[in-house]
Amino acid sequence: MSAYDDDNIFAKILRGEIPCHKVYEDDVALAFMDVMPQGEGHTLVIPKKSKARNVLEMEPDELAALMPRVQKVAKAAKAAFGADGVMLIQYNEPAAGQTVFHPHFHVIPRFADVPLKPHSGKMADGELLKAHAAKIVAAL
Repeated sequence: MSAYDDDNIFAKILRGEIPCHKVYEDDVALAFMDVMPQGEGHTLVIPKKSKARNVLEMEPDELAALMPRVQKVAKAAKAAFGADGVMLIQYNEPAAGQTVFHPHFHVIPRFADVPLKPHSGKMADGELLKAHAAKIVAAL
């Protein structure tokens, strides 16, 4: 296992070095729009104080505190977009698809018969992300 990298993108977002389209924040978690969304309303929920690289390394009490926030954001995202369902995705280690080594949950509203967009490496329009964030905030 590698050590936690304080220069990962989520750590920089938490320090305010990189902007984000914030959806929710409290003393435990920060939720914000994924800049390369795989669907409308794709949101990320991250713990604010964890120095773990992923969920496997989190202390059980840290994970227990985070999960109600993930659920809260998931319910709001589903409602905000009138989705048929919501997908929660969490990757651990490169072999499983993890690319940012800070614990995080993807919250993706899902619609029947609408496939996920592939990761293109292209960032979404900032105004669109801002509008999507506002919809989720309103649903909270």
